[in-house]
This record gives sequence, C-alpha cells and structure tokens, in this order.
Amino acid sequence: MSGLRVVPTWRHGRERLYVCLTDGRNIAWYDRETARINLLSDESRDDVLEALGPFIAGPVTVGPPPVPTPAELARLSLHPDDDLAPNRPGEALLIALDRAPGPGRRLRTDPRRSALTAEQTVGEALDRLDAAGWHTLHSIPLPGGDRLHHLAIGPGGLFAVHTLYARKQRVRIADPLVTLGRRAPEPLLRRVRSTASRASHALTAEVHPVLALVSPADVSFTTTPREVRVLTDLDLPTLSRLGGVLKPADVEALHAISRDRNTWTRL
Repeated sequence: MSGLRVVPTWRHGRERLYVCLTDGRNIAWYDRETARINLLSDESRDDVLEALGPFIAGPVTVGPPPVPTPAELARLSLHPDDDLAPNRPGEALLIALDRAPGPGRRLRTDPRRSALTAEQTVGEALDRLDAAGWHTLHSIPLPGGDRLHHLAIGPGGLFAVHTLYARKQRVRIADPLVTLGRRAPEPLLRRVRSTASRASHALTAEVHPVLALVSPADVSFTTTPREVRVLTDLDLPTLSRLGGVLKPADVEALHAISRDRNTWTRL
C-alpha cells in the first residue's frame, strides 16, 4: 500500500495523527496521550506503522479501537443540541450579552459582566482539574429559568458550584445570609443548597453545594455554614485532593448522564 498520508488533528484538547488513504478515508489513528495506534483493519498494519514511524517515540500499543464503555456509548448517542459538555463557563451570560449588550456608556458596570467574569474564572479553575480525573460542566439550564453555574464530577464526588463576584470586597457569612461589601445581606446559601438538592434529585446521587467567591478582600464567618463549602477561586484546586468516593467508571457514567440536557428537564 502506498500514498498514505498522516494528518495531525486536535480533538477535545488531545492530539491525534490520522492515517488516510489517497481518497481521504481514515484507516488508522495514533493517540499520543495513550501511546496507542488504532487500526480499522489489521491488513494495513505494516504500512500504517511505516507511515507513522517518524512520529512515534517509545513503545506503543497497536490494535483495533477499544470497545466503547457504556458511558461513551451514551455520549455518542446524544444529539448535539442536547449535549451540554461544549458549554463554556458563563455560556448563558455570553448569549444574553450578545443578544442585548446594553448601552455603550453607563455609570456602573453591567452586573452581568461581573457575573460572567466570576463564572469564567471559576470555570477555568475547575477545568484544570481534568488532569486529576475530574469533569466539569458549565451553565446547566434548569426548569423555571434557573441555572447551575458549574457541576464538578470527580473522585471526590459531585459538587454544584455557585459563583459570586467579590473582587476587593469583604464577605461576611451568617448562614443563610451572605453580605457582600456594603450591600444588604441575601440568603444566598439557601439558594446554593437548593440548587445542589435539585441536582441530587436529577442525578439520583449526592451532590455537595459549594459557594465559590472570586477575588474577595476578606471572608469572615459569624456562623459555620451548614453543608455548604465556601471557597475562593484560589482554593478550588483543593478539590482535587478529595478522593475515595467515586471510581473512574462512576465518574464517567455520571458525566455521561449529566451532559444530557434531558436529564435536567425532569426536575
């Protein structure tokens, strides 16, 4: 066999090298991260290895693609419109600002933009937990117009994360009240617990509530919050130290269920 082409691509942040025939059909691909060459036909094994030779360093596994897990099959069966995994942090706010950006000049910053900054900051911090076996979904729509800012799924369990922009402001917490700077206190922890409870109902699994404060000047507690973890955006990496709750297969299965929009319409 001659004329094979090697085409590098990036999918979901991972590099793959596809081996193609002259008519464009793929006959194999090499995943650098797993050091695996997946063959669609063993007859082309020698030619594929020759074509990939300059790109391979070290030992590799060669064979047919692995059998998809139940979680992978569930993901593959999703209609693109129902898959929440591509949502960016603050997806709903990005869409709202695009549709109605507001006046060009205003005395005060549009609160939606501060909220977007908070969700993007927290979302990026949570996405970095992927290397520790975590998955995070962003901006999950809930019935009634509500929204789950972030859902983190990993070895330490499931966490419903609500973000609050608190840049250079003092935050005082007296469960369920949260006071931001000089503003009037709001029963925000009640909402955080309620959202986590709704997520638990949808997923039939325990979901822990988290309030993530972005760049606060100071955080003080009058009373210890019940059930809710209160973290700053700099504290979020500590979630990766939690473990012993979910096995990798459980994490994948819950991620597959959570990314399906229809899971949340039943609430």
